Amino acid sequence: MDKTYNLLFLCTGNSARSIMAEGLLNVLGRGRFRAFSAGSQPTGRVNPFALEILQDIGYDVRDLRSKSWDVFADAAAPHMDFIITVCDNAAGEVCPVWPGHPAVAHWGFEDPAAVQGTDDEKRAAFQQVCQQIRHRIQLFLALPLDTLDPPALLRHLREIGAQ
Repeated sequence: MDKTYNLLFLCTGNSARSIMAEGLLNVLGRGRFRAFSAGSQPTGRVNPFALEILQDIGYDVRDLRSKSWDVFADAAAPHMDFIITVCDNAAGEVCPVWPGHPAVAHWGFEDPAAVQGTDDEKRAAFQQVCQQIRHRIQLFLALPLDTLDPPALLRHLREIGAQ
């Protein structure tokens, strides 16, 4: 049986980018990945535009919630193979020590929740960031994870983040 990889997307508020990345990888990864998301300072609510996007791709949003990254630093938490920060603030913070020493990379995205304007303008910002996240996830999914050594894997993860 093929290995199922666990990946944790981190952002400060865990309300938009990390939530969308979690849903996209869980859909696009087709069972090869279990994606999770968390924040260093969770807002306590998921942005409704992020939920709308995920519902549109068929992702079940009922159990999505904004949560602290401390949930995943606990010894009883699922072992993570990858940790990806998706906002610049989270990338600069001192993260917990993750059990198992997962591969860590940064894929920065603009914050669509910071966009001011009409609902249509906000929705367009979320759609744009969602497409950027989808692009990077597709590049990630194309990697031959079972054959890459750790330094090569980190190099590829960082190259994806630079796109």
